[in-house]
Amino acid sequence: MEERQHKNHENGKKPKGGLITMPFIFANEVCEKLAMVGFQTNMISYLTTQLNMPMTKAANTLTNFGGTSSLTPLTGAFIADSFAGRFWTITVASIIYQLGMISLTISAILPNLRPPPCQDGQVCQEANSGQLAILYISLLLTAIGSGGIRPCVVAFGADQFDETDEKQKASTWKFFNWYYFCMGTSNLVAVTVIVYIQDYVGWGWGLGVPSIAMAISIVAFVLGYRLYRNMDPSGSPFTRLVQVCVAAYKKRKVVLDDKMLYENNEIDASISVAGRLLHTQQMKFLDKAAIVTQKDQAKSQSKPNLWRLNTVHRVEELKSLIRMGPIWASGIILFTAYVQQNTFSLQQAKTMNRHLTKTFQIPAGSMSVFTLTSMLATIVFYDRMFVPIMKRFTGMERGVSFLSRMAIGLTISIFATLIAGFMEIKRKNVAIAHGLVDKPHETIPIMVYWLVPQYSLHGIAEAFMAIGHLEFLYDQAPESMRSTAAALFWMAISAGNYMSTLLVTLVHKFSQGADGSNWLPDDNLNKGKLEYFYWMITLLQVVNLVYYLLCAKFYTFKPLEVVHRDGHQDHEIELGNNV
Repeated sequence: MEERQHKNHENGKKPKGGLITMPFIFANEVCEKLAMVGFQTNMISYLTTQLNMPMTKAANTLTNFGGTSSLTPLTGAFIADSFAGRFWTITVASIIYQLGMISLTISAILPNLRPPPCQDGQVCQEANSGQLAILYISLLLTAIGSGGIRPCVVAFGADQFDETDEKQKASTWKFFNWYYFCMGTSNLVAVTVIVYIQDYVGWGWGLGVPSIAMAISIVAFVLGYRLYRNMDPSGSPFTRLVQVCVAAYKKRKVVLDDKMLYENNEIDASISVAGRLLHTQQMKFLDKAAIVTQKDQAKSQSKPNLWRLNTVHRVEELKSLIRMGPIWASGIILFTAYVQQNTFSLQQAKTMNRHLTKTFQIPAGSMSVFTLTSMLATIVFYDRMFVPIMKRFTGMERGVSFLSRMAIGLTISIFATLIAGFMEIKRKNVAIAHGLVDKPHETIPIMVYWLVPQYSLHGIAEAFMAIGHLEFLYDQAPESMRSTAAALFWMAISAGNYMSTLLVTLVHKFSQGADGSNWLPDDNLNKGKLEYFYWMITLLQVVNLVYYLLCAKFYTFKPLEVVHRDGHQDHEIELGNNV
């Protein structure tokens, strides 16, 4: 993306961007998360109690919705990077999201848009096709809206700091902690205040409040327009990637010669504002796309046919994305484990004693408050204590590399699901001791605080792994594809949701016993083997950690030629550190 910032210097205008823009950008993200999490956290309760869905169908609907809303950011990133720009993509997507929230709110208010309440001793009537259609259309609108907001907000926020300025560049990496902290704070409000309203006031207000918050966020974001440091879209990044592949295929029989590699600073100017990518020795078959042949020389012109000849920078863009793939994929299993909090962990909580006093009990959907508080505390600890201490030993500005940060998070997540299995055994033993195995709607006399360790460990793991994952994708992606990089983060979450759906479906199908027993029963968790499911995910995470460590050990960081804009030009190679 081509930068407008330096035009302001030339015209004597005050540079745009910087910390002054953060309140407007964070306001949009905070309100979007308030709306999304306020519904999604307690969505399984809405589906099972308001639409009378069976538990496994509701769990799969939840994870499918989460997966879809995390998959659409790839489309949003494409639109932003190709032609619309991040500001307008965020604005339009926010309006679409708002329409989805309004539709959900109306369906929660009008009785004829949902089935009648269940009566004791009667079979519950599930939502009909028309009622489900309204639900799915509303969810689709919010998923499309999220697709434009999620990949662009984080990249747009980081754009406000000039990477050619060393002081501002340091602020870029702190931005990711601030971004996640604000997002976590919003989530905390959603799982306490919003979930309480949903459970004890009503779903009309429970969805109406987030809808109002979303409307406020749109206004706040647009008001900051004149302050933003905007980056002009530089054309479709996906087209450039395809051009490299086509050119490499056309020249597959050409003999490689590094001396014949093509460079053109002029045509790469808009996609290499912070510096050009330098040639690497991996995946040399792609280098053929940048080999200048006699045929290319005969057609010599200022701008070559990019379907036949590409610059080294464009070839290295594709190499960078390919190298990122294995590390990116390691986040999928972690998010698979993480999403269980909103499905089966929530169902566990609903069966346990959640009373703080005789008259007040914690809503089951608010149990993730322990995940969020532990995550927020870990972010503060990481920024204020961990980084300064580690900086003394490593000499790195960030304390440790993002690859090391991710490894710590993956390790902690293993213990979260391991402990969850033992807590489920404890819960069922109490149910057996009190003769409540066949009474799924009775409260088991065991305090819900037994679930706090698994929730808290997931929060600590997220503070390390998720933020490290986001940093890695933003840092290692080509600068013209940073919306796409943020979309890849949400795609990992999407894949984690779909992986959860696949695992739940397979386990539910193949663990079915002749006597009707099941690891994941639809109607009575007390008769299930949920601990086996948790431990299966634990085993998958152990394998995933080994896979990640191997990928991190052999990962090659992108080499970048940096041109400093402080009155003179200097060149250096920026390389990262492996685990």
